[in-house]
Amino acid sequence: MFSSPSAQWLFLTCLPKFGRARRRAMLATIPELTDLLVKNSATLRAHGLHAETVAAILAWQQQDEANASVNSVRQALLDCERHGIEIVSWQQPDYPEALRHIHDAPLVLFARGDVRLLSYEQIGIIGSRNATPAGLDHARRFAAELSNRNLLVTSGLALGVDGAAHAGALDAGHATIAVIGCGLDRIYPNQHRRLGERVIEEGLMVSEYPPGTPARAAHFPQRNRIISGLSRGILVVEAGLKSGSLITARMALEQGREVFAIPGSIHSPVARGCHHLIKQGARLVDTVDDVLEELGASWSLPSGCAVSALAPVKRSRDSSVTSPTQALDRREIAVFEALGYDPQSTDALCSATGLPADQLVQSLLLLELEGLVSSAPGGFQRIA
Repeated sequence: MFSSPSAQWLFLTCLPKFGRARRRAMLATIPELTDLLVKNSATLRAHGLHAETVAAILAWQQQDEANASVNSVRQALLDCERHGIEIVSWQQPDYPEALRHIHDAPLVLFARGDVRLLSYEQIGIIGSRNATPAGLDHARRFAAELSNRNLLVTSGLALGVDGAAHAGALDAGHATIAVIGCGLDRIYPNQHRRLGERVIEEGLMVSEYPPGTPARAAHFPQRNRIISGLSRGILVVEAGLKSGSLITARMALEQGREVFAIPGSIHSPVARGCHHLIKQGARLVDTVDDVLEELGASWSLPSGCAVSALAPVKRSRDSSVTSPTQALDRREIAVFEALGYDPQSTDALCSATGLPADQLVQSLLLLELEGLVSSAPGGFQRIA
């Protein structure tokens, strides 16, 4: 169990007192981090490693599962096998080259779905969890068209813009990548359980956290560096001035990625973050061509690196994978398509669909029974 390269790289992520700064320092003195795992105690101490780190490595050499770090690896490997999770470690060909060259790249990615998608050229789409209906529509439309133009859409599966971007790509018949801030044995947030299942079936879900890891606030900024690290550029659809999307945009700039922002009303609080980014030099976009024009002129990786050329990511659907609306009639489909990933009132839905209130309520009840819609403060929202 412990002899595989994936297990070795996973163990390195579990080592005590061996964080990212220490790993980078070690890479300046040894060819491969995994070389540490065969060195004796004197050599390890000579490298300046903490006593707890040395003790854990010696326990690894003895396959001593009483050691917490060794046991963590054993448990993670068993959980991955149980849940169908693949480990993509640093030295594997499937590890994305674009991500490899950010300064704090994860040593291991956990993946469910088609890991080959990691090598496709990607565009990150991010934005507010409390997006407006217009913002959600922008996210869906840009995701669909960018997918049609051979860029794979990557986002974080959060409520609001993230979910709309994933759904836009999937509904257009394309794969998408979701990067989440917890273990892949759970889908967070719970409202996106059905959407997350679609991502796994038709695309890829990844995390740097082993199975069993709960979602924590501190995980999400770390997740965001992976979204930007995988992507050629980041498109911010809507964001407040204190939004996490602005942190992701800053990370993207530090990683040498392009940042794009869609402008909005000067009176909208979720447009102020985008306006701030535009003032700071982000490319203002109102069409997909604006994104493609900028990326076509700017994208390059460090010398010696290669990423797959632009290629279609559309995948043939297995006959067992069905659209969530396949069993619905025309009226329910109209209501479902009018819904966004934030709550909408029945008055707004009546206006959008042209249905009388009694027919709308019947359709909403059916959609809720199908697990596609949930009631929420302020109305109803889409969850698939």
